[in-house]
Amino acid sequence: MEKTSKLFIISLGGSLINPGEVNAAFLKNFRTLINSQTKKGSRFILITGGGALCRHYQQALKQVAKPSPSSLDWLGIFSTRLNAQLVRLSFGKLAHPVIVEDPNKKVNFREKILVAGGWMPGRSTDDDAVRLAKIYGAKTVINLSNIDFVYTKDPKKFKDAVKIEKISWKNFRKIVGNKWDPGKNAPFDPTAAKLAQSLNLKVIIANGKNLENLQNLLEGKNFKGTIIQ
Repeated sequence: MEKTSKLFIISLGGSLINPGEVNAAFLKNFRTLINSQTKKGSRFILITGGGALCRHYQQALKQVAKPSPSSLDWLGIFSTRLNAQLVRLSFGKLAHPVIVEDPNKKVNFREKILVAGGWMPGRSTDDDAVRLAKIYGAKTVINLSNIDFVYTKDPKKFKDAVKIEKISWKNFRKIVGNKWDPGKNAPFDPTAAKLAQSLNLKVIIANGKNLENLQNLLEGKNFKGTIIQ
């Protein structure tokens, strides 16, 4: 597939797909939006997170045994792949029939949509998104989660947390640190941030629940979110 400005790399947070149970209403509306954009010439690579499904299984395993970090990661990986299959099937023939499990291997797909899940222990789906951007020549990754902006601190815990609209990779990495932990809940995975910085990628973090805002982003209009560059 040729490089194109109409190719969007979207990391779809698991909290949007499964915040506690599968959010079918969100998936239906998301599908409608993406379908409408494909009719305008856009193509998409969607990378799905694990969400509550991942955390529930990891917590259960911890109660049953003493799992290694690798074991916890594998549970997370399989949960992302299940979510990936759900998203892929929701798009029908618009989506490539096989999900991506290794973001380092290019798939010359002809469909409008390619869906990817998790890859390997020690790597998050944010990391997958960055690797897919590299292999397909994209300069931007859109990271959709359940937050409007990145903040200086957790706004749920600290009243003095300040929203960030633009930030450098150097300063962003000071906020999230350098260590990846299975099930870690961060605006963007620290390992992926390091790789994105080395590739000079732009990452946009926005609230996936606000689909009107996502439409504005995709169409080059003003949008609400944090730009990391």
